[in-house]
Amino acid sequence: MARRKTRPAAVCLLVAVLLAMFLSGCGTKTGDQPAPGTVDEVPDKQDEVTLPSEPQEGEQTDQDESSEDTQPDSRETEDDAAQESENAITIPEINIEKKPIPENEALAFVKAMKAGWNLGNTFDAVDVAGLADKLDYEKAWVGVRTTEAVAIAVKNAGFNTIRIPVSWHNHVSGDDYKIDTEWLDRVQEVVDYAVKQGLYIIINIHHDMGREYIYPSREYMEQSSRYVKSIWSQVAERFKDYDHHLIFESLNEPRLVGHKNEWWPDPKDNDIKEAVECLNELNQIFVDTVRSTGGNNKDRYLMVPGYAAAFAGATHPDFRLPSDTADNRMILSVHAYTPYNFALQEGGVRTFEINRSSSTNEIDYFMDQLYDNFISRGIPVVIGEFGARNKNDNLQDRVNFMAYYVASATARGMTCIVWDNHAFTGDGELFGLLDRRYYRWRYPEIVEAMIRYAQ
Repeated sequence: MARRKTRPAAVCLLVAVLLAMFLSGCGTKTGDQPAPGTVDEVPDKQDEVTLPSEPQEGEQTDQDESSEDTQPDSRETEDDAAQESENAITIPEINIEKKPIPENEALAFVKAMKAGWNLGNTFDAVDVAGLADKLDYEKAWVGVRTTEAVAIAVKNAGFNTIRIPVSWHNHVSGDDYKIDTEWLDRVQEVVDYAVKQGLYIIINIHHDMGREYIYPSREYMEQSSRYVKSIWSQVAERFKDYDHHLIFESLNEPRLVGHKNEWWPDPKDNDIKEAVECLNELNQIFVDTVRSTGGNNKDRYLMVPGYAAAFAGATHPDFRLPSDTADNRMILSVHAYTPYNFALQEGGVRTFEINRSSSTNEIDYFMDQLYDNFISRGIPVVIGEFGARNKNDNLQDRVNFMAYYVASATARGMTCIVWDNHAFTGDGELFGLLDRRYYRWRYPEIVEAMIRYAQ
């Protein structure tokens, strides 16, 4: 508890008497003086300070009592209203012709996922020094633990899906990569928050890419195969009785980390060709491992990416979807921060106009590629990560982007899951949407645009 500092009462009385005598002699009006001997209250360092609740929109926190009888000038009021109207964020009207979508159970399943949100930079945090407890990885990058209120906020906003990226290598031991029980328990606890809200849930292997764990090359294939099989054996066994709202995603952005074409699946590069072939095998190991655990895993929906989860990785001539004992239970996983110069590139451009081809061409192109190669053939696609970072408060442009992107995906039968890393300030990748401290959407217009145009 904070303590107020005071002087001894006798000293205070003496000061008050002398002050009154002095002011009386000078004939000065004192007005409202502070009580002698008081200072602003300052919490002691050891005291626990509870974060205040944020003021509600429109709530006045400080009001000048002298203004009670003052009427505002009507011209000023009109000018303020006009300025506020001019600065208002609007969700654009977008009409994109819907392409024919084949009728099958898998495409209907993905359509029901509607729109999704990523619990980013949370269970996917890795390689953090100085943590006394490994469970603190959950809050190492975002500064806050996940509570059930997060799942409630996601559901109430209109989302049907939550993706929970999980990294494992800081929580395994031995040559068999045994997962720490406490870590797996905590992942399951947060999954259960989402289950309670009736959400679709995606869990995966996330930041475990690298030569120490998963590296899609012949040189590292034996190790990579053991790691994928071990992790998914344990995870699938833990969740095998969960219903089909739970989806497993094999890998996050599998690639040759550090390679000159780490992020670009150049079809002319022999290293990339080999990596794509290795990835096909790793995806197959994932499918076979999950199916072998039985229960609801025998026909659970599974997501698999191409190289780097890029659309060009999925359309690479050597990429193949795994064979499966379950009929039509495979979903292609794609990540696309497109157009790059607006959505992800530092600097780049900060404007997005839905009627300007330079803003929309890249989105149209890659989505047409996915539609032609997968959707039109009855294979569902989930865009598991996308979004546009905040660039100097370009909110209207981000709303424009969100509306056009999601409307375009919906017209082609694809579901989108927005990336949220809980980053709101600084010079980094500011993809924060939900403030998990107060369970408040910082940019509700972006969320509204997404939900309005989702499947």
